[in-house]
Amino acid sequence: MRFPLKFTIAQARHRAKMERLGRKRYPTVLMLEPLYTCNLACLGCSTERYTGKLADRLPPEKCFEAVDACGAPIVNICGGEPCLYPELKELLEGLFARDKHVIFCTNALKLEEKLFGVVPPTHRLLLMIHLDGMRETHDYVTNRAGVFDKAIDAIKKAKKLGYHVYLNTTVFRETKIEEVEQLCRLVDELGANGILVSPGYEYQSVKNDIFLNREQTHEKFRAIRAFAKKYKINATPKFLDFAAGFIELPCAPWSTVNYTPKGWKAPCYLIEGEGYFQDFDTFWNTVDWNYWESRQDTRCVNCKMHSGSEHSAVEEAMKTLSGKLQLAAWSLGVGV
Repeated sequence: MRFPLKFTIAQARHRAKMERLGRKRYPTVLMLEPLYTCNLACLGCSTERYTGKLADRLPPEKCFEAVDACGAPIVNICGGEPCLYPELKELLEGLFARDKHVIFCTNALKLEEKLFGVVPPTHRLLLMIHLDGMRETHDYVTNRAGVFDKAIDAIKKAKKLGYHVYLNTTVFRETKIEEVEQLCRLVDELGANGILVSPGYEYQSVKNDIFLNREQTHEKFRAIRAFAKKYKINATPKFLDFAAGFIELPCAPWSTVNYTPKGWKAPCYLIEGEGYFQDFDTFWNTVDWNYWESRQDTRCVNCKMHSGSEHSAVEEAMKTLSGKLQLAAWSLGVGV
């Protein structure tokens, strides 16, 4: 399967519950950023995500309040680098106790020191390790030599210890499709569980012109879509169709709500400059979701990020029997 069975069941149950309640919009994933502190300053990252002071981190109880308020079954712990969070063990154990599944996004530099032997493997924990290319490319993107090799070592050890491990690759303007396929093959070579491939978001605070416009995204993802069935790519067929420009989809920013050291970020994990809310209800009822769904904002023109579009891709697939069958086959790991 693409994901652990209980992870997939938790998502399906949540969706069914929201449908029974008649909810058109609902969070499926909480993008939880407990800190804006990082040990890297990658080229494609928003500057706020690596310039924060550790003293400004969220205490675990604030994280738990956010988790309980939004009700999503999946918590994506990002940041910043979550391995630097001093209360990491308390945070993870508290999430598991709340029946949550956790995607742990990390550059892997501190995994062995901060996670291995501290939090044992569980079906509730998915390690998502960033690799934005093979050795030369990834070390360039991360601005530090040796990061690729450190990540590979961490992946090998994580798999040996029994963790669920996924790769996360961002596609930039200069990304070579051949290298993306190399990473897909690397997943199999390392015995990892899959790879998420997504176009990078054009953060306003990033000065380097490294991002894709819509046409470039379509070109690259048509090539990726062509070989995707051979590999364990963890993006649904409809999302890949959308990224390739074969179909259009509305955005669903409300499906992946973002809680940060500054509060609830409006409208999503990506957009800068729209402000923060201190309580969930005000955030949920104040943001103009109709506007952001429409992708009419200039900051949304080139965005085809997985975080805003995957929910819409699943919704599109569920409209037809063929789409449902395709999604079911994909979930079981059978082609795209």
